[in-house]
Amino acid sequence: MTNRVEQVMGLPISLDLRDEGDFAEVVDDVFAWFRDVDARFSPFKDDSEVSRYDRGELTAAELSDDLLEVLELCAYYEQLSGGAFRARLPGRGLDPCAVVKGWAVQRAADMLKAEGATTFCLNAGGDVVTAGEPQPGRPWRVGVRHPEQPLAVCAVLESRNGAIATSAAYERGSHILDGRSGTPATGLMSVTVVAGDLVTADALATAAFAMGAEGITWAADRPDCEILIVDDSRRVHRTAGLALAS
Repeated sequence: MTNRVEQVMGLPISLDLRDEGDFAEVVDDVFAWFRDVDARFSPFKDDSEVSRYDRGELTAAELSDDLLEVLELCAYYEQLSGGAFRARLPGRGLDPCAVVKGWAVQRAADMLKAEGATTFCLNAGGDVVTAGEPQPGRPWRVGVRHPEQPLAVCAVLESRNGAIATSAAYERGSHILDGRSGTPATGLMSVTVVAGDLVTADALATAAFAMGAEGITWAADRPDCEILIVDDSRRVHRTAGLALAS
């Protein structure tokens, strides 16, 4: 069993690994991966690959396969959301962070599974990937922060072999912009998406939040995902298949 927490990519990342055996090397590799992602993909670091590409110091042909994959994901979700989700807004530099976090954490979870880990919870600032059950017949329980009460949760979700991501303005203010207008997103207080992987959950949550009220139906219509959304009138919207803990 392993418990480890580090501050990486500007957020706390924790791993609760319940498997017996020696996973020390892969756990080290996982956190080294997060530090590498932060160095390469942060738009806030002048020497990152993202910043160098944005300044024209790298051509598309010179980009790493990882950054090409991230940019392809950004383009996909921009198209899927009708432009509400954008990695590059007019007058602003390239910022793929809305995809990078979910992509990096899902990759880390896949690294753990590839080395035989079957039971863990990997949590990056509230965006979570789970595997297995911490106890037989008992799923992981993931709290969703109340959008107005920092010390309270508005729901506790059950998760086995899945991913949960929440987008909201309570941590970083109005940092999510509607890519169609370039102005701060309005209409929703928080969007939580449950999906089979964190790339999907994180990107859909961000896109739906950026879309505002229309994001409620849009997110609910995505295949193979469940939603929990609090709008700015404090109404809760959730899909029927959402697994709430009893």
